Amino acid sequence: MSRITHIVIDDANLPAPTPEIEQERRVAMFDLLEDNTFVLPSRDDRPAPVGPYHLGLSIRDKRLVFDVATEDDEKAAEFHLSLGPFRQVVKDYFQICESYFDAVKKLPPAQIETIDMARRGIHMEGSRVLQERLEGKAEIDIDTARRLFTLICVLHFGG
Repeated sequence: MSRITHIVIDDANLPAPTPEIEQERRVAMFDLLEDNTFVLPSRDDRPAPVGPYHLGLSIRDKRLVFDVATEDDEKAAEFHLSLGPFRQVVKDYFQICESYFDAVKKLPPAQIETIDMARRGIHMEGSRVLQERLEGKAEIDIDTARRLFTLICVLHFGG
């Protein structure tokens, strides 16, 4: 079973998220656990530990850390990704989300839809960046990438 069944976000040292960000986090975590693809490739002629996996996400030393364990809590992998490639897309995503949340309160549906389309486009770009950064470390499908990108944004919000 090449999937994530448990996820923990280490946000202990981060400021509390806004209610909107917290809602995005809850939805992303629920959707991620319902349906995801997460495959660890074999390395150095050794087979990859078999899933399902538990995933810990954190930011340590200004790097995004994926801490992967098996269902039996045996270490399966740990990889550290530079936050640099994510900075601009996360910044753009937060700006468009802020516009979207404001628009929902006061703009007509056609304008909300336009902003939402832009929001989804930026979100997809962040998902593609994540897939590229995980290449050779873990294989994920686009839906898993989208949900993980949302969780990365939550970490960026405070980081």
